[in-house]
Amino acid sequence: MSALREQHVARWSSALAARRAHLDRVPDLPVEGRLTRMIGLTLEAAGCQAAIGDRCDVIALDGSRVEAEVVGFGSERLYLMPTGDPHGLRPDARVIPRPHAGRVPVGRRLLGRIVDGGCQPLDGRGPIEAETRVRITGVPLNPLARAPIREPLDVGIRAINGLLTVGRGQRIGLFAGSGVGKSVLLGMMARYTSADVIVVGLVGERGREVKEFIERILGPEGLARSVVVASPADHPPLMRLHGAWLATAIAEYFRDQGLNVLLLMDSLTRFAQAQREIGLAIGEAPATKGYPPSVFARLPQLVERAGNGEEGGGSITAFYTVLVEGDDQNDPIADAARAVLDGHVVLSRRIAEGGRYPAIDVDASISRVMHEIVDDDHLQSARLLRQANAMYEGHRDLISIGAYQRGSDPRVDAAIALKPRIEGFMRQALDERRDFAASLRDLEATLLPPGPGAASRGGEG
Repeated sequence: MSALREQHVARWSSALAARRAHLDRVPDLPVEGRLTRMIGLTLEAAGCQAAIGDRCDVIALDGSRVEAEVVGFGSERLYLMPTGDPHGLRPDARVIPRPHAGRVPVGRRLLGRIVDGGCQPLDGRGPIEAETRVRITGVPLNPLARAPIREPLDVGIRAINGLLTVGRGQRIGLFAGSGVGKSVLLGMMARYTSADVIVVGLVGERGREVKEFIERILGPEGLARSVVVASPADHPPLMRLHGAWLATAIAEYFRDQGLNVLLLMDSLTRFAQAQREIGLAIGEAPATKGYPPSVFARLPQLVERAGNGEEGGGSITAFYTVLVEGDDQNDPIADAARAVLDGHVVLSRRIAEGGRYPAIDVDASISRVMHEIVDDDHLQSARLLRQANAMYEGHRDLISIGAYQRGSDPRVDAAIALKPRIEGFMRQALDERRDFAASLRDLEATLLPPGPGAASRGGEG
């Protein structure tokens, strides 16, 4: 009897184990909710549960599905933000959660492609063929595991290579008002850089500028080794946020493959404005000039994802443009960006109106890692040129009106004599590439004393 009982128990135990294994394989059925309210771009849903970052499908009047993302919750309600056009939504519309939808396709086949913030193709070349999928928000790196910045990155721009040397893994900002040449400078770096892969994030820009950047500024040569993520100004704020997250996630993928990546983000200000729209829409109180606290929390979360990987791995060198409203360098976003970046390049409207391009204001710009990645001779040459330029700019008004008398100050006299060659060094044509070695030769030639053998202008040679 005991043997038969043991056989019976064993048979039932194995049958129950098989049923449990089958139940584990059955996916959880989503609990549908209903749409209760819509104010602006914010949707409120009741009767369902989802985590922050999960996606939901809202069934429109014509039966189409409008994708929305969970951005907040409270009082047994979910706050959703649509990623597309909410036209056709009605009260009590079905809300169907789609958990675990926050992953995006990445891979080598993205090179040469143009996608939107949802990683959907914009270039008409068919669907994206992904090698793997990663979280759009990335995986934080241990700061102690990052490799230090040890070597410079050639960006092909003489003024930056010589005076504001950028290191592999550095994060630097381009600060300027509208129409001063930020996008054109980004395009030049995309064409001329020595990086293996370029990832371009166009966030909140005009649609015309997106097409112009790709066709005229970036060009076929630059596009061939680039991935362009475009989320123009007419896209919902959530898609503009996703454009920045996606560009960074793609850059992280290539960095993890051991490649040196150049990440160009235009612009960080539009990213902050998109987060402001979302924060204010879900009831967050404004803190600084209309920006809620979440904006200043999001900026370092995005920026800190760039930089070097682990020792012996790849790197992400990132340039973020910052639109300075009304040319006010103390704009809240500009202040917050300077605090989390490893340097900044300021483009001056006064210099641009004077006809010099790129309109880099050397006195207001700095690279915080330059002293660690260049030799002493290079550092000394850059310091001498900056000092001469600062001396001239400090006496510009007196010189302009003829109030300065030659011989009053030998340092000012030297700066006046050197100024034409400094201007020549800083000027660079759109189709001109100056690698790191050529930029250093131009810098040294600019500082040569006048006489036989001296270059007439720094840009020659």
